[in-house]
Amino acid sequence: MELKSGKKAPSFSLPSDSGAKVSLSEYLGKFVVIYFYPKDMTPGCTQESCDFGSSYKEIQKLGAVVLGVSRDPVESHQKFKLKYKLPFSLLSDSSGKVCEKYGVWKEKSLYGRKFMGIERTTVLVGKDGKIVKVYPKVKVKGHVDEVISDLKTLR
Repeated sequence: MELKSGKKAPSFSLPSDSGAKVSLSEYLGKFVVIYFYPKDMTPGCTQESCDFGSSYKEIQKLGAVVLGVSRDPVESHQKFKLKYKLPFSLLSDSSGKVCEKYGVWKEKSLYGRKFMGIERTTVLVGKDGKIVKVYPKVKVKGHVDEVISDLKTLR
């Protein structure tokens, strides 16, 4: 599925690192930064998560929340969040259904081997529940600054 700006963001309800279900609909009236990442405790994902974590207060001041989504189980998210003191929810999409709805479950290639996995992608959802911007194939360095800059222009 191709996500486009102006379209309603696909709804979801996923278990979080706290064990509680988190639904996108809970955040109507706020901007939501949903970042899809491949795996807890891996270098790029750790850097991206920590970058969002260290900028979280500023993101909150801009009227937004951050949700991290991967296919890792809740237990893995709990360890990851605790180890890196992440101040936002990590959601477990163990079935991969939300990743498919958002079009981030893609064929990848590493050392000539092809496999399915999450393509690092961030989706910025507006206060009305519609997609404001999609950041495909995210490069970690500087990404959070780009999201913050976009949030500032939306205020």
